Amino acid sequence: MSQRLRPPAPGRRAFLGLAAAGAAMTLGAAGFSRLAGAATGRVLASTAPLPPAPFAVPLPIPPTARPARTEDGADVYELEQREGQARILPGLTTTVWGYDGIFPGPTITARSGRRTKVRVHNNLTVPTVTHLHGGITPPDSDGYPTDLLLPTRCAPGQSRPHAGDAHGGQTTVAYRTYDYPVPQQAATLWYHDHRMDHSAPQVWRGLAGFFLITDDEEDRLPLPRGDRDIPLMLCDRSFNEDGSFRYPDHAHDTFPDGVLGDVQLVNGAPWPLLEVSGCRYRLRLLNGSNARRYQLRLDVEGGGRGRFVHIGSDGGLLPAPQHLDAIDLAPGERFDVIVDFADHPVGSRITLRNTAGQGPMRDVMRFDVVRAARDSTRVPARLSNRFEALTPTEGMPVRTFDFRRTSSGDDQQMWTINGKPFHPDTVLACPRLGSVERWRFSSDFHHPVHVHLAQFQVIARGGHPADAMDAGWKDTVDVRPYEVVEALVRFTGYKGRYMLHCHNLEHEDMAMMGTFQVT
Repeated sequence: MSQRLRPPAPGRRAFLGLAAAGAAMTLGAAGFSRLAGAATGRVLASTAPLPPAPFAVPLPIPPTARPARTEDGADVYELEQREGQARILPGLTTTVWGYDGIFPGPTITARSGRRTKVRVHNNLTVPTVTHLHGGITPPDSDGYPTDLLLPTRCAPGQSRPHAGDAHGGQTTVAYRTYDYPVPQQAATLWYHDHRMDHSAPQVWRGLAGFFLITDDEEDRLPLPRGDRDIPLMLCDRSFNEDGSFRYPDHAHDTFPDGVLGDVQLVNGAPWPLLEVSGCRYRLRLLNGSNARRYQLRLDVEGGGRGRFVHIGSDGGLLPAPQHLDAIDLAPGERFDVIVDFADHPVGSRITLRNTAGQGPMRDVMRFDVVRAARDSTRVPARLSNRFEALTPTEGMPVRTFDFRRTSSGDDQQMWTINGKPFHPDTVLACPRLGSVERWRFSSDFHHPVHVHLAQFQVIARGGHPADAMDAGWKDTVDVRPYEVVEALVRFTGYKGRYMLHCHNLEHEDMAMMGTFQVT
């Protein structure tokens, strides 16, 4: 069967039959022996000719979206989900499913406290759902996986889905307006498709982009700005011989651990190059991969290492900067860092490397220091005075969420939370608005756990204090094999129905999701 990415056949993964059919997979003892390893999936090899050498194309920067208008004090953006053509591999054209037809989509920059509305038009041939990852949003704008936006047209041989939804979702036609009040501090967020059972192939095909929040506190800091403030979406993809994206037809059967590509992309370009001046740059690192984890470091040609100054996590600025020699980045996580290229003479070449990768996938991109420059920026000793460190209390509610491959009988396995696959009618927790709870995440594999609406602070990992890379407000945390991560989760913003799930997108599509209800 062809490996080309195409819309799944209607009803192929009927919801109520998920455990028994679509998400079922058979594993022998050898399969389980791999669960504690570092791998987070299996590589799908490209059949297209790959670039002959890395660092041959300049790093693209996604365009910044402009509001179409202002309504009642809210900035209104219009985004169209549609097919577009991209030149990713040499001599080939790739059809992407993109917001405004590009991959990554336009970067939206919102102001803290100023309402932003994003009207999304679906001119693809499949339903979609848009989720603002890291956003404190009302429940009807959060991107619950069954809140479908129907397409205005259909693929050949397919009938248009009926309005109405069997799983409690809100189905709309032609466009949907997402309301983002933005009641949170400056941070690097992103938006992406979140359609139930189909997030993995639809994000793989391009439905993702940056959403940046600014505020007065960050504006007062002497950090790099403008063309020295660089968003970097890291992701891997595979390609067919004609340049089209390659994705398995039945990933739930053939790639149950996750799909890994063999082409490293940054902002949609393979192994790109960025020429920099000898001064400080702010790099907004986002892992937009389906399943690939990164262990990032800076290698200087001829020997030596660069360093990262970590200034922000998923939820915004840290209280104070910290110096890191390496960064672990799981799917969905963001790290804001400062790199000072003045530490390296003009002519230096510094490679951003992924030590968790193999072969060509160990390289991510390269920075070439091409000129000296004056630099008025600095990293102050104090970044955020608004940061509130949470502490556990004796009477605090404690909840446990176990992310695990579970037997459904007859030696068939599926990804579950607390032993159960996702069902919209099942509520795993009912935290109170304004409360803080202690949540414990456990796992049998690498599961990047993402919590919608609520941000949290990691307080323990594997029975020890949290790692340095767990610092700050988080919405996604990598729970490593056979490990327990404890977090204090704060529920602010809105009452209603929200999600927690594994952000390995293949796991998410195989029912490793759960609902919680803020009361």
